[in-house]
Parts: sequence; C-alpha cells; structure tokens
Amino acid sequence: MTWQSSDLPPSHRITAAGWLRVILRGLAVGLLTFGGLVLLLLVRLVERPLCGAGRPVTPFITQFVCRSAFVLLGIGYRRIGTPLAGAGAVVSNHVSWLDIFALNAAKRIYFVSKAEVARWPGIGWLARATGTVFIARDRRAAAQQIETFRNRLSLGHKLLFFPEGTSTDGLQVLPFKPTLFAAFFDEALRAHLSIQPVTLVYHAPKGADPRHYGWWGDMDFGTHLLATLAQAPQGRVTVVYHAPVRVADFADRKALAAELESTVRRGHATHLGHEGA
Repeated sequence: MTWQSSDLPPSHRITAAGWLRVILRGLAVGLLTFGGLVLLLLVRLVERPLCGAGRPVTPFITQFVCRSAFVLLGIGYRRIGTPLAGAGAVVSNHVSWLDIFALNAAKRIYFVSKAEVARWPGIGWLARATGTVFIARDRRAAAQQIETFRNRLSLGHKLLFFPEGTSTDGLQVLPFKPTLFAAFFDEALRAHLSIQPVTLVYHAPKGADPRHYGWWGDMDFGTHLLATLAQAPQGRVTVVYHAPVRVADFADRKALAAELESTVRRGHATHLGHEGA
C-alpha cells in the first residue's frame, strides 16, 4: 500500500490555541532534548576514554530524556511485559519518529539504522551521540556488519531493528523483511543470540483520526511534529514486550522473521482497540 500526503489526518490541522501549545511544548521538549544531548556529550568525554565503546552511564541520560518527553508532550505511556535482560536484539513494528522515545523510555537500547541517517541534520547528530549502529544496505558489507554486531553485543548492548523497513499509519503491521535477519545466522552470533519482539500501539486522542500518531509515506516531518506538539488532549502509547526467542531454535531467517512478525502482529491486534490499555 502506498500512502500520500493527501492522506494527512484531519486532526493534524492546528488551531490558534494549538499554536500556543506548539510554542510552549516545543521549547520545553527542545530544551530537554538538546540539554540532554549536551550533558551526554560532556559525560561521554570521560566515559569514552575509560570505557571505549561501552556506555555504562550515558544511556541513562537518553532514557531519562525520552521518559520526560512524554510527560511534557502530555502523551500517556504504558509498558507491558519485561524487557530482555542482557545483550541481544530487539525488533519492533514502526509507526512514527515517536518510536525512538517510546522504545528508549523503557529500556536502554541502541538503534540499528541505514547509513544515510547519520548525515541527516539534527536527527543524525542525535543518533550518532546516542550510539546508533549505522549499516550500509550492501551485501558486500555483510561481513563488516556481522563483526560490528558481534562487538556491540559483546559489550552487553541491545540492538533494535525495525524489520518492516518503513513506518506505517499505526493501524497495521507490515510483513517483516527476512533479509534483515541474515546476519544473526552467522555462526559467531546464532548459537547464543536471543531476540525480543516488541509491539508498539498508539491510541489516538478521543475523537481524532485513528492514524493521528502515524508518520508514513511522503509525510513531512515538520508538519507531523507540529501537529503532535499542538494536540490536546493527547492520546497514549502502549509498549508490549513479548517473550524473547533464541535464533538457534529456527532453521532459517524466513522462519525467524515469520515467528517474530506473528508475535508482534498478535500484540498489535490485542491492544489496538483497548481504550483502557
């Protein structure tokens, strides 16, 4: 399915009162985010020489910022289930740029992103500072990617992937791409690696378009950001942590992708329509 900007939910139209909320919330979230970034970089000046690629302190700063952002935005937040303990991978459905805050708020993780994101103004800087793993979508780089994953996992990191390959309107889960799981079947990783499926469910504000928090197709980031800041009352997000699975228990990447997709899809169907979720 292809979405166009003409599909923009009506609830994204901003009223005069909404613009006031944009200013107040925008300033608060901006100060929180970039103030946290400055603090993170200062701490990293000490953390990096002592711990190298390990980050025993700075992820707590990221987690605090992301938790606090939902408070400032007025968006409800609920976690169900228990995040994976120790090193491993995490996979989730992808709805919006808000996913970054929702997933970081509950547990210290490191996103795996396409290499191009590192060059994006603003977002790229934040991604690099918080330890995002950037990968090139090129088979020739497969060996290097496996080595990178192995090194990061050996440090106790949790690496998060979006197997759908794109964001959605939040009302569905797209098929997981099996190619993204190829690296996990390398002998250096397969025997000991666990992957935890996570479902993100966004509940639109009462009376708003059900797709209100979805960011998809050719939607402009700035427009979506302003609409999110302007909204009152806000809705909620539910983050569901499912039981981890062992890569070694699956014959190939297609079987693994299908199982993880099925789990995330069931969680989405279960919680999407729950007003009290």
